[in-house]
Amino acid sequence: MPAVTSKPIGQYPWFIRLFFWKQRRTYGRVLDPGLLWGRSPWVFASVALLYGAFDRRSSPIAPALRSLVTVRVSQINHCAFCVDINSATLAKRGVSMEKIDALPQWQGSVLFDSEERLALEYAEAMTLNRVDDDLRARLKAHWSDDALVELTGLIAFQNLSSKFNAALDVPAQGFCRVPRPPSETRASIDDC
Repeated sequence: MPAVTSKPIGQYPWFIRLFFWKQRRTYGRVLDPGLLWGRSPWVFASVALLYGAFDRRSSPIAPALRSLVTVRVSQINHCAFCVDINSATLAKRGVSMEKIDALPQWQGSVLFDSEERLALEYAEAMTLNRVDDDLRARLKAHWSDDALVELTGLIAFQNLSSKFNAALDVPAQGFCRVPRPPSETRASIDDC
């Protein structure tokens, strides 16, 4: 049973219902985390706007790379909802299911290029609080300061989102079926 339940849609403030309307148009339904964040309307509005800033078209970080990072952070934090929706977004951004399936073991896979490897290493190090001077130097050699700030902010945001959802046991909503990490089991894999 979830730690917190949602309220009937009509009980949320009008400006939060606007976000729900947008979610219905984008995803075909209101997202479970939105219903929970909506219990704190001003925080939800701020979180939604922050997500929009990171996911804008003019971001210096390519869309597929942003999605790779968000899926990996979600996997580390055991957020079923985030792995589900972010994997679906990753597939829509042109990444193959083979690569999505390989993401938990990206270090041993030839499917990831050097930029992806560096971003994934950073995502894992940030999530586990293990960023060191060597990694910072390699990041600075690859990305501009502006791009590095965006990447860092995106990883921090995904940690906020996935830890929130994992703590409240928000389930996947069926956007994409991908293998769970080795510590969990699931028999079938369906495409996004």
